[in-house]
Parts: sequence; C-alpha cells; structure tokens
Amino acid sequence: MEGNRKPRIAISAGDLNGIGYEVILKALNEPYFTEICVPIIYGNLSIAEKVKNGLEDITLKLTPLQSVGEEKENHVYVVNCYGDDVPFEPGNPTREAGQCALASLAKATADLRDGKVQALVTAPFNKDTVQTDKFQYPGHTEFLQTVFGGKSLMMFVGESLRIALVTNHLPISEISSAITQDMIVEKLNILNTTLQRDFTIRQPRIAVLSLNPHAGDNGLLGTEEAEIIKPAINTAYEQGIMCFGPYAADGFFGSANYQHFDAVLAMYHDQGLVGFKSLDMSGVNYTAGLSIIRTSPDHGTAYDIAGKGVADAESMRHAIWCAVDRWKERKINDEVSANPLIVTDKHNNKKEE
Repeated sequence: MEGNRKPRIAISAGDLNGIGYEVILKALNEPYFTEICVPIIYGNLSIAEKVKNGLEDITLKLTPLQSVGEEKENHVYVVNCYGDDVPFEPGNPTREAGQCALASLAKATADLRDGKVQALVTAPFNKDTVQTDKFQYPGHTEFLQTVFGGKSLMMFVGESLRIALVTNHLPISEISSAITQDMIVEKLNILNTTLQRDFTIRQPRIAVLSLNPHAGDNGLLGTEEAEIIKPAINTAYEQGIMCFGPYAADGFFGSANYQHFDAVLAMYHDQGLVGFKSLDMSGVNYTAGLSIIRTSPDHGTAYDIAGKGVADAESMRHAIWCAVDRWKERKINDEVSANPLIVTDKHNNKKEE
C-alpha cells in the first residue's frame, strides 16, 4: 500500500434517507479509527456535512478525496459518488436514494476489486428501492458474490456468538426444498475455513441447528434431520470438520449451549438471527467465503428514526473494527501458511517455490 501499513477501509454510505450517514459519522468521530485505518466514505460530501451539522458533539473533519492513494495520515475522506442536488428526505424511501446507494456501492466495489482499498463496510440500503434492470439481488451478499465469484456465506459476529446461515433471504415456504446435503457440507467447509483463516481458530467446533421443532422428533415433525442434515454433518466430520448436531434451536439458545462452540450454522435467516440479535444487537454481518473482506452493521435503514440524531452507532463501530481485524488476521495467516522455502538453482540463478 505504498508504504502505508494501515488498511484503507471503504465505507459505502447506503440509503441517504436512512441512518447510514449518521451511524458512520458517529462511529468515525472516535479518533482511534484514523490510527488503525484510513476510512474512506463513498457517498456525497455535501450530504455528509448536512447530517454532521445536525448531530451534537461531532468534531470530525471530512476531507474530499479525488483519487484513492492520495490520502494523508489521520483524515476521514469522502469520495463523491453522486451530485449535491439529489433530494435529501430523511425517513422517506425513494428511488433516487436507492440509486445513490447503488452508485456508492458500485464505486466502492470497483476500488476494492482494483486493490485500491483493502476492505468494504456497507451501510444499509433499502432492498426495494435499489432494484433496477441491472441490479436484481436480495442484498449486498448476493451482489458481492456475483462480482467477486466464489461461494459466499452470510455470517454474523458478536462478542459471545458467531452464527452462519445455510439459506439467506429466502421465503419460509421455500426453505425445506432448498436445503440439500451438498449445500450444508459446502457451508460447513466455508465456515470452517473462515474461522481458521480470518479468526485464527485452528480447530473450530461448529454446532449445526435442526430445521424442524425438536429436531424432528425422530421423524414425527419432519424428516429433514435424518435424511439431509445428519448425513451432511457426518460427511463434513469425515472431512475433518469438527461439527455436531443437529440441535433444536430453542433449547440450544435457551440453555446457552452456544457457549461451547466457536460458531453455529443455522438453517435459515430468522432461526439464526432471532437468537443472535437477542444476545447482541450491536453485532456485525460478515460476508465469509469470498476473496475480499466485507462487513456491515446488523441493522437496516431505520427510517423511523432517520434524521432525529438518536441512532446507535455501536454496530457500525464494530463493523469497522471487524473489517480491520479480519484484514490483519487474514494477512498474518496467509503469510504464515505460505511456502517459506525458496530453492535457488545455482546454475541458472532461477528461484523456485
């Protein structure tokens, strides 16, 4: 990074009529962030200043940035991704705001793909207002998987729990038919690798939740546990993954059994997120499995409180911290696992690894 050891962290502003700018500015008002990274907000400087002026105790100075790579120490930068004349209507979901969110995401993603920034933090957007002929994704996760390739895993990280999902944004009526043995094994492999590479857990212990109440009650309440989930657990275990289950979700969370595991794999969105958010509302959404690092706060646009200055920035703070930490952990583990031996051919002076 041209002699700069701090990672550049791209922060897409999300829906300008939501709480995105507010939580970003509140989070970055903590001076230690510029000590550990170079924060770059992808959005609009004029709107960021308007939001800043409406908040109390924000001493943050915003610096415009024309080209990534020209930063100085201890600044918070803003890259303009859309014009100053866009309608700014806090609390009101609009198509214009959705298109601005996409412009912000597109520019940040392009710089991430080109290696100009080292990680991406995304503020929330409205999944409806961003839909266009060119953008038809349920959310950030699916979009980033398309851009960067590979297989992604939606994962949520808190102080007491890490939880990942087999299915993401899928209607309840479609979950059973979507889940397969191969899918569960694939997700377990991604989760296991992520815990090792990005969290430095050498031999992770993973709990797998059931799909049906009471884990199916020996087939009385469903057969997915016996026919799909348990065989998938056995296959992954034979591959060297320390995975156990399936556990009935209610008892698993109610008895605090999650404390005995490094991560949990849930079958569907609300099964995992109800337990996670009950324990930690300031957790982080982490996109595992991709070549890039992306985090986000685990809340939405919160139109009901947008523009009122009362949004809690704790999840955004944790998202930025998590992005920096994952970048450091991955960098260290990749260096440790690289081939340290270089053989020199004395005859032709060529080096081979």
